[in-house]
Amino acid sequence: MLYLAGIIITFFLVAILASKKNKSEADKILALWLFCTGFHLFLYYLHYKKDFASFPFLLGFELPMPLVQGPFLYLYTSALTNQNKSKKYNWLHFLPFIIAVLVLMPFFTLSFQEKLKVFENDGKGYENLILILYSAILISGIAYALLSLQKLSKHRKNISDQFSFNEKINLRWLQYLILGSSIIWLVVIFYEDQYIFSFVVFYLMFIGYFGIKQVGIFTNQTVSENFILNVSSNENVEIENILEKVKYEKSSLSSEELLSIHQKLTQIMETEKLYKNPDLTLAELSQKLNVHPNVLSQVINSAEGKNFYDYINLQRVEEFKKLILLPENQKYTLLSIAFECGFNSKTAFNRNFKKATGLSPSEYLKWFFLNT
Repeated sequence: MLYLAGIIITFFLVAILASKKNKSEADKILALWLFCTGFHLFLYYLHYKKDFASFPFLLGFELPMPLVQGPFLYLYTSALTNQNKSKKYNWLHFLPFIIAVLVLMPFFTLSFQEKLKVFENDGKGYENLILILYSAILISGIAYALLSLQKLSKHRKNISDQFSFNEKINLRWLQYLILGSSIIWLVVIFYEDQYIFSFVVFYLMFIGYFGIKQVGIFTNQTVSENFILNVSSNENVEIENILEKVKYEKSSLSSEELLSIHQKLTQIMETEKLYKNPDLTLAELSQKLNVHPNVLSQVINSAEGKNFYDYINLQRVEEFKKLILLPENQKYTLLSIAFECGFNSKTAFNRNFKKATGLSPSEYLKWFFLNT
């Protein structure tokens, strides 16, 4: 019953994704991934019910199916984090699966009775081929899980360089998804099929729930394109100035230019307190300063020794330390003042405050009043 429920839920999720408006690349990959996994689960269900006689031509097709799991996980991670640049070569990730199908073709062309006899005799006559296929499946699964984690790590660095918040876009659930995939491969090594596919059913529910909820994080435009489009809409900025600044994207700043931009940054932070915007991004701040985002990132990294995320949140922490001491703010809670400073969650506030001061907000206040 569990497997049948998993099959129904999986294809239901595929239908939801297929009917979704404005489907992203990640949605399309997820729909195809779920379809292939649902089909694989269906093939196992036929084994479980010993009902392959109803679909004799399908017997054996489940053997190479695990080889698509790793590539789909990797491509889905790449699409979600906007790192799938060489799309026309995506099919190469499925080359091991294609090769496995071709190698197994002599088996597929056997009659149903002949194939059934092979299965009943634990793959007699195909022992070496099964061993090679099993090894390839394990290598593929583990390798793609590691590659997916690498993509996710790069994504987190990217959002720290471009966003002042990360609670909704850090894709922590995707990390659990990748780790779940790794656990499945461990289950494959040590347990029998019924345990593997029971775990797969719950894994599919997890994929479907979070995958359908997921929204885009980065647009398909590059930073340079966004910068030009955003800034060129400002009538006070000439296109020549824009192009001149774009040149800095891959070049180093002189110390004078870096110092000048840093002074402007410090001034605008003091006067306009842009960090109070909880959704502030590097692109928005660079537009305010009329510099390319990559230039601003370089200035913050060099002059402040921090990425954009840490720099902005340090500004918020410093603002909180000022506001909390004002008599008129004594009636407010610590969290309400933190929100006023630009934090958008209690978790983000506590984490960044402790990172900056080494103390929790309440510990800091106790320490402050004991030492004044």
